[in-house]
Amino acid sequence: MSTLEAAFGLILHWDVMTTITIAAIFGLFVGAIPGLTATMAIALLVPTTFFMDPVPAIGAMITCSAMAIFAGDIPGTMLRIPGTPASAAYADEAFRMTQKGEAETALGANLLFSAVGGLFGTAVLMLTAPWLAEVALKFSSFEYFWMALLGLTCATFIGTGSPIKGLISLFIGLLVATVGLNNPAGVPRFTFGDVNLMGGIDFISAMIGLFAVSEVLRVAASGARNLPTPQTSVGNLFKGWGRLFVRYWPQQLRGNILGTAIGALPGSGADIAAWVSYAVSKKFSRTPEKFGTGHLEGIVESTSANNAALGGAWVPALVFGIPGDSITAIVIGVLYVKGVNPGPTLFLTNPQTIYAIFLIFILANLVMIPFGWGAIKLAKQILRVPPKILMPVILSFCIVGAYATNNASFDVSVMLVFGVLGFIMEENGVPIAPCILGIVLGPLLEQSFVTSMIKADGSFLAFFERPIAAGLGLFTLFVWGASFVSSYLAQRRAAADPSPT
Repeated sequence: MSTLEAAFGLILHWDVMTTITIAAIFGLFVGAIPGLTATMAIALLVPTTFFMDPVPAIGAMITCSAMAIFAGDIPGTMLRIPGTPASAAYADEAFRMTQKGEAETALGANLLFSAVGGLFGTAVLMLTAPWLAEVALKFSSFEYFWMALLGLTCATFIGTGSPIKGLISLFIGLLVATVGLNNPAGVPRFTFGDVNLMGGIDFISAMIGLFAVSEVLRVAASGARNLPTPQTSVGNLFKGWGRLFVRYWPQQLRGNILGTAIGALPGSGADIAAWVSYAVSKKFSRTPEKFGTGHLEGIVESTSANNAALGGAWVPALVFGIPGDSITAIVIGVLYVKGVNPGPTLFLTNPQTIYAIFLIFILANLVMIPFGWGAIKLAKQILRVPPKILMPVILSFCIVGAYATNNASFDVSVMLVFGVLGFIMEENGVPIAPCILGIVLGPLLEQSFVTSMIKADGSFLAFFERPIAAGLGLFTLFVWGASFVSSYLAQRRAAADPSPT
């Protein structure tokens, strides 16, 4: 039996299909509720994956994340309130189309180009991941050290608006990663004599707290106000798809390429891909004056980019075990729990699972069209769910999920602590993504560094002696240097031309 046949055999089971269907509905529901991000949908889904086999668990996370990113467009178009941060870049543009009576055109374009963008990202994943895995087999601790440091660098300097706040978030994550005995020397660190901390901070409980509990606290602090009721009816979503596809193919292609490339950068993800693509679309548009008035061009490019970014983020996650965004950071944790350790050897030892992941990606983006159509038609009912009912339900899911991680009440306490931490960070504009990357990549960074120093007998020059390691090291140093120079020049310009008060 070929690998592809084996992969089809893994996903063509009633339990896998049922799981994907339920995950699609769940992702659409969570994504369509403003404030409940795609990452939060995955965090809430994690506890249920403990009771699944690896393939349905992976399929649920892929399908849920793809649906949630698309569904964020629905309230953005109808209410001007983006369901997820990935839809924020063009929510105003889409809402203005709704005001002009073109809601079905905006939502139809969102649905069509989200699916196409997702398929493009999947194609890139299928083509590049096996090739990169062959390259990664030649990696030693030196290359992995630079890869981990490059990932943390991108998350801090490229994936955030403020490098200082990005660094604060990163150091919080690295500090959390140092807790316990899981370090090369096996020395207890920051355990304070508590045996519960000897094994380190549980990653899953921390993620549920940072993303889900913090959002519950934010909604509670804001008074849990009900959403306004959409005032529009939506017509035929499929009307004019052929014309849109032909007219906007350059914007679609550019958004797909840009989204996939940005998604592959650790710590970037769909949110940044959408914002960058919207700005690029306006820059290269022949009618930039129409942007902000309900113009479809920017919507097409950015909605293509945010779904293409999902496939791009899986490239470093599968090949190097380095997450491309916060969603794949959670996914990597689940993969380890399931014994599907990401990395180049996975392509040799378990190729049928890799092919099954590719097939699930394709399936998820194809079923997005009928499921997305249904979600748009039911949008009024979804948006009527009062936050005062929804948030306690989410908190209950969080508590059950954190407890189920290790059947320990200590993990519930960890979840609550990180929920408060995430709430405080977001209230002060400190991004959460670098913190997550710090928690995930901290152990790899430390282990690779210590192993490399032992191999090199304490010589730092050894980190530049291997060609790939030297290239990664120089590129990492370049990103650091360019970020500092850019920040310095920005401060100089601000000092020379202060804004009027």
